[in-house]
Amino acid sequence: MTDAGTGVAVAQFAPVADEAANLAQIAALVERAVDRGASLVLLPEYANWFADPFDSRLAEHAQDLDGPFATALIELAARADVTIVSGMVERGTGDGRVRNTVVAVDGSGMLASYRKMHLYDAYGQRESDWVEPGEVTEAATFLVNGLRCGLMTCYDLRFPEVTRTLADADAHLVLVPAEWVRGPLKEHHWRTLLRARAIENTFYVAAADHAPPIGVGLSMIVDPTGVDIAGVGTATDVALAWPSRAAIDRVREVNPALALRRFRVVPR
Repeated sequence: MTDAGTGVAVAQFAPVADEAANLAQIAALVERAVDRGASLVLLPEYANWFADPFDSRLAEHAQDLDGPFATALIELAARADVTIVSGMVERGTGDGRVRNTVVAVDGSGMLASYRKMHLYDAYGQRESDWVEPGEVTEAATFLVNGLRCGLMTCYDLRFPEVTRTLADADAHLVLVPAEWVRGPLKEHHWRTLLRARAIENTFYVAAADHAPPIGVGLSMIVDPTGVDIAGVGTATDVALAWPSRAAIDRVREVNPALALRRFRVVPR
């Protein structure tokens, strides 16, 4: 990998309660991103199936990690020669709830998966009524062109320990599928938290949200100094940037914040 970096795209759209329609939209966005130079495409949370408000159909449309949705992503990744990261509704453990899961795939198969740890029981919502929280496990990471990528999801952004554990796992880029619900100051929180997570860990953060009217949109890629280097407004579209290890090294030479830390993250 050269200092030019690796092409990373955030793909923004509003998933619906129609699996075939979502896959068609995903294929179109991946094709657009690859045509623009992407080696990795990040999709939103709940990309295989989504309805607001949640109801019993959520569990009916949950799938296993080797089910039709993940298989379709792998086949798409193989055709396009690209890595795809996407949120999905995974089948739960049997109490009627599902898992809010992120999968990373390429043409060879599954590279990593992550189950959302912090559920959105805030702002009048109760995601935990429908979704079981992921267990605290080792950081979920994988490599793309020498760039170590880490996985987290949406509401996890409000818990800086999550990104700090990814930094401790030597991540260079954190990928955040999201369904960041609109509300008072929510766009401000979204931008602020993405930039803060990048600044405090001196790495890149990329986030793909649902397009309005339910999500805020504003999918973006933030560099290790907290500067937005690519973004989408409220449209269904993709935006690209080229994160590089060399840029991270330059920032950390000037601001060695991670090396100067005096505290570790300990699970509770």
